[in-house]
Amino acid sequence: MNKITLGAIGIGRMGRSDLREFLGFDDIQVIAASDLDDWRLGNAKKQVEDHYSAMRQGTFQGCDTYTDYRELLNRDDIDAVMICTPDHWHTMPAVAAAKAGKDIFLQKPSTLTIREGRIMSDTVRKHHRVFQIGSQQRSDRNFRFGCELVRNGYIGKLKRIEIGFGTDPCLDEPAPPMPIPEELHYDRWLGQAPWNPYTEKRVHPQKAYSRPGWLRVHDYGAGMITGWGAHHLDTAQWGMGTEYTGPVEIEGKGEFCKSGLWDVHTKFHVKYTYANGVEVNVAGNETYSEGVRFIGTDGWVYVKRWTIDANPKSLLTTEIGPDEVHLYDTTSGGAMAQSQGGGGKQDKSLGDINLSATATHKRNFIDCIKSRAETIAPVEVAHRSGSVCLLGDIAMHLDQKTLKWNPDKEQFTNSDEANRMLSRAMRKPWKFLWNL
Repeated sequence: MNKITLGAIGIGRMGRSDLREFLGFDDIQVIAASDLDDWRLGNAKKQVEDHYSAMRQGTFQGCDTYTDYRELLNRDDIDAVMICTPDHWHTMPAVAAAKAGKDIFLQKPSTLTIREGRIMSDTVRKHHRVFQIGSQQRSDRNFRFGCELVRNGYIGKLKRIEIGFGTDPCLDEPAPPMPIPEELHYDRWLGQAPWNPYTEKRVHPQKAYSRPGWLRVHDYGAGMITGWGAHHLDTAQWGMGTEYTGPVEIEGKGEFCKSGLWDVHTKFHVKYTYANGVEVNVAGNETYSEGVRFIGTDGWVYVKRWTIDANPKSLLTTEIGPDEVHLYDTTSGGAMAQSQGGGGKQDKSLGDINLSATATHKRNFIDCIKSRAETIAPVEVAHRSGSVCLLGDIAMHLDQKTLKWNPDKEQFTNSDEANRMLSRAMRKPWKFLWNL
């Protein structure tokens, strides 16, 4: 059929949107889906089959469904997978997919812990799989151009980066144990995380796709430092040219809810210092404007979704010369089909084909599956950007001193307690699945 066959693992709030975009490419054939919520899984099957029925693709045999992603990965007729599970379920299916010979599109943030990130990156590269993390700001021309201005010295010597994004609230109402919904495979949903009684605000809304409560529970993620930090700290790393390393010092302060189910950080401030002397400060929008501001000796450039600004303004009309640094560009050609999915502002830089940044990002993944080239956001870059976020989370929880980090050895040099936080205990039997 000359199509890449895709299996979807995790079809919740983000997975449903990502699936829609993949369905929009006519050189992709979605043939299987896996989720631990039977209602969502049924919706995904209908979404896929309705799409191909409307397209009148007579060779399509239907979308098979699985509650165990391993059954999906065991199929020889699947080339690639998209993984859009909760954060604590990222690493295990990604590692298994790489070992099964599948290429991988993974929603950000990369992994639950830094140790998991190292395992995932090493495994994906060992098995020579194409990998793309969902850091779609790299496929937005404003973010790329802003980083090129910085990398080529147009703001002078880079001194400081300021990053702002929203924070999570506390849960001020009780969240008592509830009966487990019939459609939810709850024990498996918990996976490696500690066992806790089911309540809807711990998992996701029943029979709905609104923002899930697990995003605000530390057992399953780290809150907005990884949720939005995975985007903006990745942009900072791109602009600095530190994509394969990390900071050498971290200081963090965070406020945490004193009671209730949700326990990730609320207000926070993290300062990272890099070996080149650049200081990266990250905090909520009450401290820094939403987005990324690069500040140099001769000016600044500021980027957020759909916006770029600079001082002096003349920077915005700069043409990057042929002998200067040109960053990986997914927005200038290479698209083979128009995406019919997704939403948001459309990027018209693909000639006659209009793709959102998220769809352009997926188009890059598809093209790299065919060429076997490296994507714009490969696995080691994903791990390093994710590590910066998780370093901030560790610093916030310790809140006692400057942590010194060796990015080559991926170890703290002045805190055994911080080193113990590079991984988390895993509930049986999930900890034994790494070697399967």
